[in-house]
Amino acid sequence: MVSRYMIEGKRPFIGAADSNNGLTRFVGNSNSSLDSNVLGVNYNGNGVAIGFYHPYKAIFTDDVKRIKFKQHEGNRYVYLFLKTAILKQKSKYQYGYKFSGERMNRQKIVLPVMEDDSIDFKYMESYMRRQETMLLQRYIDKRLAHS
Repeated sequence: MVSRYMIEGKRPFIGAADSNNGLTRFVGNSNSSLDSNVLGVNYNGNGVAIGFYHPYKAIFTDDVKRIKFKQHEGNRYVYLFLKTAILKQKSKYQYGYKFSGERMNRQKIVLPVMEDDSIDFKYMESYMRRQETMLLQRYIDKRLAHS
């Protein structure tokens, strides 16, 4: 969406930013990029290969690809696991070898699988829940130690 066509509003507009969850402004517009419960991954701009989970409805710039699983209703934990797996690929994309939409489509992402070779979504979710619990506990312990 071109800036001059954006109208101020309350809907998040997600750009290829490397911070603030990719949020660049709030707009009143709507278009075909309107989506929710997705992982938005930058393939251009400041934060190449950086992804942010968006549980809310938002509009996305063309520089951010929206990723959803076809066969599974993803959630915050599954998409955060996927974000980490994609971010592991960041180092190979530089100025001479850009992370384009085509390269993003061809990129192999290593995910845990079950014996039948289907993606192990339960493992991904439980792993990220454990990581979150450990980080929260570490934060709580620090706060208590400084009280």
